[in-house]
Amino acid sequence: MLVHHKELWDEILDVVARVDAEACRTKISKEKTMPGRLLYSPKDMNDMFKASFEELGWKQRRQTFYVTDDEDLMRSIYSRPEEEQKSAIGQAGREPIMSYNQTDFVKNRIAVEVQFGKYAFVAHDLFVKHLSFFVADIIDVGIEILPMKQMERDMSSGVPYYERDLVNVIRQGRGVPAVPLILLGVLP
Repeated sequence: MLVHHKELWDEILDVVARVDAEACRTKISKEKTMPGRLLYSPKDMNDMFKASFEELGWKQRRQTFYVTDDEDLMRSIYSRPEEEQKSAIGQAGREPIMSYNQTDFVKNRIAVEVQFGKYAFVAHDLFVKHLSFFVADIIDVGIEILPMKQMERDMSSGVPYYERDLVNVIRQGRGVPAVPLILLGVLP
């Protein structure tokens, strides 16, 4: 990113800097462990990120493909365009099932996912979405923006945090997932 896409890296950092986390401290907790406490609102934070990224020309991207229950057939058609996938599945006498992956923001072959929702979604972003877009030759790198633990403490339960997902990626070993990734932890 610093060598080939410095201007995009600077844009991403600018977007992060523009998000006013304190203005997003709008959620009143109803959880038993912190009733009435004012927390960061994931929805408000996502809205701020979305507005800032879109202002800079980053767009949501959807990749449609077809699946079926025949593993060998799936392996033989995976890299083909979606209509060829559908046709090949039908010609093999199988049911073509339309599926898709969608990512938050893409610009010049860089994908960004902003994840302030539930922690389980980070694994899906890293090991499914970013990988799918990379294998389809749509992106060269995937970036995951996460709150750091210090920030996550002031959010609802179940929210992901940078430090945990960093170790989850490290635990997989080099080359897994097989897509260049950047985890970006943010603080208010």
